[in-house]
Formats: sequence, C-alpha cells, structure tokens
Amino acid sequence: MSDAKVALVTGASSGIGEDTARLLHEQGFTVYAVARRLEPMQKLAELSVRVFGMDVTDDESVTAGIQKIIAETGRIDVLVNNAGYGSYGSIEDVPLDEARRQFEVNVFGLARLIQLTVPHMRAQGSGRIINVSSIGGKIYEPLGGWYHATKFAVEGLSDSLRIELRPFGIDVVLIEPAGVLTEWNAIARENMAKTSAGGAYAGQAASMARVLESMDTPRRSSERIVVARKIVKAATAPHPGARYPVGRGAGTILGARRLLPDRAFDAVISRVFC
Repeated sequence: MSDAKVALVTGASSGIGEDTARLLHEQGFTVYAVARRLEPMQKLAELSVRVFGMDVTDDESVTAGIQKIIAETGRIDVLVNNAGYGSYGSIEDVPLDEARRQFEVNVFGLARLIQLTVPHMRAQGSGRIINVSSIGGKIYEPLGGWYHATKFAVEGLSDSLRIELRPFGIDVVLIEPAGVLTEWNAIARENMAKTSAGGAYAGQAASMARVLESMDTPRRSSERIVVARKIVKAATAPHPGARYPVGRGAGTILGARRLLPDRAFDAVISRVFC
C-alpha cells in the first residue's frame, strides 16, 4: 500500500467534484472519484484517478464503496462530500417525494458517508471531512425553500460534527460557494419551470428564472475551479478554518445577512428576485 494520503470525492462526474478530484491528484493524493454516472469520469481515470460508480442514496452502494477503498489502501484521510443538487419550486408545489430526494442526496447521503468513514479516521487518529454547502445554507430565496432547507441542515450538522470529532483529530470544514458556473443553475431553473407551470407561482417562477439565468455568466458567477482550489486548500491546510465562503459576492452577501434584520433582508431578496 502507498504512503500517499487517500481522498474520496463524491459527485465527481462533472463540475466542482471533477476539478477537485483532479487537483487533489496533482497534490499527490490517492484519489477516489465517485458518482452515479461512470462514463463522464473517464477523463479522470486517464489521469490515474481511481473512479467507480456510487449512488449516495443507496446504502449498499455507499457501504461497498467505503469497503473497497479500505481494502485497497487501508485508510481514508479526506472525505469531500460534494454530491448534491438544487430543485426549485414553491413549498406548496414541489411534491414531497422530490423534497425527500433532495434531502436524501444533499443531507442523508452525506451523513451516511460520514458514518461509514469516521470509524476509520478515528482509528487513524486523523482525518478531514469537507462538506460542500452553499451560501444558500445561510441565506434564502423564493421558490428555493426545499433546497435551502437541505443546506441549512448541512451547516448545522457540520457545526455539531466539528465539535464531536475534534477530540479524535478529525477536522470538519464547510465550503460555502456563491454562484458557480456549473450545470446546477440550469437544473434548478428547469425544475422550477416544470413544477410551477400554470399554477399560482408561475409569475414568480418566470421572474426567478430570469434572475438565475442572468447570474449564470462569467461576470456574475465564478468558474468551478475557484471552488475546487478552495476545497484543496481546506484539505491541505495544517489548521483549516471551520468554513470557507468562496466565489463572487459570497463574502458581501453573507456579511449583509449577518448585519441586516430579517425584514430588511427579506426586502433585499424580494427586490432582487421578485
């Protein structure tokens, strides 16, 4: 077995996860990149990143994946919980099955990987868990309630976990991106349009879609590599921070949320999106 540190990156078939897996590999990590879709990860495989299929909502798939990594390397040093998605629409209109799916992917899949990984990190006396959240774990938007609920949950789970695991030499870090140029924006818009079509929220959805689309440009959102570099910093820093806001406007937006009363922040969000 190699002496290289071992990293597991979920949601690595595209976007931030793909870039993170590549950068960690360049830093000398033995990297396992996983996603439901195996074919898009062939570019990573050609770089000697170890790829295999994993569905974070399938307990058998997740358990088998962790067992595979331990069998091959004997350790896991860094877990990057990057898998996630946003499905927008009103609280009233989004079917509960879809709401549950967002929680299964964004929260419970992440939590199950942590449950399976922590015993190995604790036995090593070291490890780092990096949870990719969002500034959406601190702020809110109309028609994004279910998505924001998942990210608020990731924030609270991670903060509690950070204190729980500190005595065992395990760090827990949150990554909080603002707008990023990935497929996330288009998926959120498409789901919102479909969910809201012909209903009471169709007007809000149309307005919201225009704003989201306007943000999906290099002038207003960051390249995915910017977030991937921040994840690598969190993975390699001797003493990582508890959270890293990242991307265009992230610090300003979170600063405004801290300073403004709720009603004032409501007014700002309403002016931007409605």
